[in-house]
Amino acid sequence: MEEGETLNDALRREMLEETGLEVKVQRLLYVSDYFGAGNRHVVHMMFEVARVGGSLGRARSDADSHPIRAVRYVAVTSLESLGFSGRFAQLVQLGFPNAGSYVGAKSSIGL
Repeated sequence: MEEGETLNDALRREMLEETGLEVKVQRLLYVSDYFGAGNRHVVHMMFEVARVGGSLGRARSDADSHPIRAVRYVAVTSLESLGFSGRFAQLVQLGFPNAGSYVGAKSSIGL
C-alpha cells in the first residue's frame, strides 16, 4: 500500500499493475498472519474480485522489481498439482466458508 491509499484502492492498483486487469473488490475471504525471519510480521489478506476491464497479461513493466511473467486461469481441481496445499484447495472448492474472518496463522489455511 502507498501512503494515504485505501485497501481497496491498493488492491485495484496492484491488480492492474501486475496483471493488466481492472477489478472491483467484492468480499474479504480471510486475514491471516505470517511471522518471518528478523521479526518480520506479514498480514496476508485474500479478497474475491470481479473483473471489470483490462487485458490479462498487459502488466506495467515498471510496476514491480519481480514482474509476473505469466498469468493463467486454472481449474480449482488442479491447485494441488500447482503447489497449493490440500487444505487451501479444499477452502477454494467450498467457496471459503467463514469468509471475512481472521484465521490466525497462514498455516491454518494450508499456506
